[in-house]
Amino acid sequence: MSAEASITSLQAKFGDAVLETREFRGEHTAIVDREKAHEILAHCRDTLGYDYLIDLCSIDNMGSDPRWEMVYELYTLANGENEHLRIKYTLPEGEKAQSVSDLWPTAKWHEREAYDMMGIEFEGLADHRRILMWEGYPYFPLRKDFPLAGRPSEMPDVAFTERASLAGGPFVTSPTSASTVHREPRSRDME
Repeated sequence: MSAEASITSLQAKFGDAVLETREFRGEHTAIVDREKAHEILAHCRDTLGYDYLIDLCSIDNMGSDPRWEMVYELYTLANGENEHLRIKYTLPEGEKAQSVSDLWPTAKWHEREAYDMMGIEFEGLADHRRILMWEGYPYFPLRKDFPLAGRPSEMPDVAFTERASLAGGPFVTSPTSASTVHREPRSRDME
């Protein structure tokens, strides 16, 4: 079933819970009601065959209400169809998103990352440990209100306490007309 047909099927089954649909450059997106999102995602997996959760992420729309937008990138590998479908819903600040780790076990990692970087908690996710930042880190670095220059660290042995310049860094590219293998970034030590 194509992504376009999948959206038509979602609209037929869930009616007003499919708030909006979009198509851009062949990619199909359904914006759904938050209260029905888990049920819609389960239908996508169980009935429409979207057996692969490519990614789950969040978007910070700071200054808007609701602030967060949850994005689920789904893919079907069944029957050689290779179709991609995006499901989105909005989430007010301070509310928990519903975990989809019961549908796709790999979602645990994605949900932990969304918690670690944005501070979004997931109802039904047992493990809210940090995945990229260290335990006890009090900030959420991908929020739009996080300063671009970063915040000073109290743990100099774990992270930089000052901004690290990329100029003259450890990697260089070799400008050449040779094959891709020879154009790959190389460590300065390998030159």
